[in-house]
Amino acid sequence: MTSLAGPSADAFWATTLRRWNAVCWVLFAAMAVGITALGEGGGRYAALALLGSVALGFAVLHRFPANPVVRPHGYLAVLVLALGGLAYLRTSYAALFMVTLPHYWMFGRTPRISLTFLGLTTATTLLGSWVRQGWSGKFFGETVVGTLIVVTVGVLIGLWTRAVVEQSTERARLIVELERTQAELSEAHQRQGAADERERMAREIHDTLAQGFASIVVLAEAARAGLAADPGRSARRLRSIESTARENLAEARELVASGGQGQRPESGSLAQTLRRILDRFAEDTGLTVDAELADLDCDQQTRIALLRCTQESLANARKHARATTVGVVLARRPYGVELEVTDDGTGFVVEASTGFGLDGMRKRLAELGGRLTVTSSVGDGTRILAVVPAEGAV
Repeated sequence: MTSLAGPSADAFWATTLRRWNAVCWVLFAAMAVGITALGEGGGRYAALALLGSVALGFAVLHRFPANPVVRPHGYLAVLVLALGGLAYLRTSYAALFMVTLPHYWMFGRTPRISLTFLGLTTATTLLGSWVRQGWSGKFFGETVVGTLIVVTVGVLIGLWTRAVVEQSTERARLIVELERTQAELSEAHQRQGAADERERMAREIHDTLAQGFASIVVLAEAARAGLAADPGRSARRLRSIESTARENLAEARELVASGGQGQRPESGSLAQTLRRILDRFAEDTGLTVDAELADLDCDQQTRIALLRCTQESLANARKHARATTVGVVLARRPYGVELEVTDDGTGFVVEASTGFGLDGMRKRLAELGGRLTVTSSVGDGTRILAVVPAEGAV
């Protein structure tokens, strides 16, 4: 039944039409009985033929709305002619006219087409009545005025109903679009969450396991080169390799257990932890390390960010800078906590750097509202300054 009402039909429209059409079928039957019982001669058969053509056309559209023979506009044309003929035969066409008013809106598809067919029906019924009755006060007072009132009410109701249905359809379309947009947004959030998680995991692996493995490789190469010349130093390097491997194993287990967050609490204060890292670095590389480490407390996220920045800076100094001296300063400032790592190495062009390490440090600090400043030039060493706002300091 929804198909009869066109593309703008909804459940309310379809239910209303079903009830109206039931009345229409009852009227078809009642008119057929009345014409058969009260009609006379050829007029009775003509009226039954006209009524039968309307009922047949509507039945075909009702049961087979997509049929290629009886189309909606063809049915309306039959309705126009049938009502005009019934008016001429002086059969009770008024009731049929009123009950079939929704059909003009059902099958007209657009308001202009509906109003056109409704106007034609009005004209043919008035013409049929006038030809049969002639012009008189009774014809004008009863037929013309009554027909125009019915048509006017039908037009107003039809336009109002179509507007309500179109608004309902538009609202349903907007709801569908909103649901689709919400689904797309949810998928985008999921994809972004997965991408963020992958990036976080990559950063943790780079800052922990990758640096540890790089240290193991460097120590292993140095130990192998010094086996014959300095066995004692090579033995110390082997112990460092073992210690670094154990730490990497612990880091790997922690990454798995924490789902990639990699925020295992360190023992001791931040200054003590940095001192252990620097002592190990000096022992492994033989570089001179100058450290000024203020004994301060900070929250766990700030602690981890500064530790990772220190580890990455030291790793860069070892792998790329060819430095002889590294300086580390940890201090509390009025605006927050400041970590400075300098080296006297070869330096580099900051703008041309594409490494993952510096970008990872920037993102770590940005998550805490901090910033990373890198100052370097070829031949003049490197200065890395990490600043975390005062909220991270306790």
